[in-house]
Amino acid sequence: MSTTRPSSRLAAVGARILRSRALMRAPIWIYKARAGAMLSSRVLMLEHIGRKSGARRYVVLEVVDHPTPETYVVASGFGEKAQWFRNVRANPRVRVYAGSRRPAAATARVLTQSEADRALAVYVGRHPRAWQRFKGVLEETLGSPITETNTPLPMVELRLD
Repeated sequence: MSTTRPSSRLAAVGARILRSRALMRAPIWIYKARAGAMLSSRVLMLEHIGRKSGARRYVVLEVVDHPTPETYVVASGFGEKAQWFRNVRANPRVRVYAGSRRPAAATARVLTQSEADRALAVYVGRHPRAWQRFKGVLEETLGSPITETNTPLPMVELRLD
């Protein structure tokens, strides 16, 4: 008899999907074709520069908050070890693709702990069902529980120029 709870099995499957490079890179082509509006307004594509290679890199991320028209907040579901996160720390000059609009130059800034906690609280308040389903997946990818205070989930503000 298995002692693994169904929700933890689901989280493990979800984390495995997030680790699938092919699946996670598929939306990039949608944005490059300027068809990003086909995707939810809750996602954007971030263009960043590789800290070692200097090459342009792309990642599609969920928007945690969009407090002003020129500001987006995204989270690093793989924590500080995520390549995109490490790259924007090294070079905060990025471009943001939102919907089908032209890419916009932006500056990335890692949020402080209290700012990240507030952003997570806003997200949980706005999307409680999505958070309930996705929290276990994020805990699996981070390797630690996520609390709404002192969250281990790094958050980045993208401020359009």
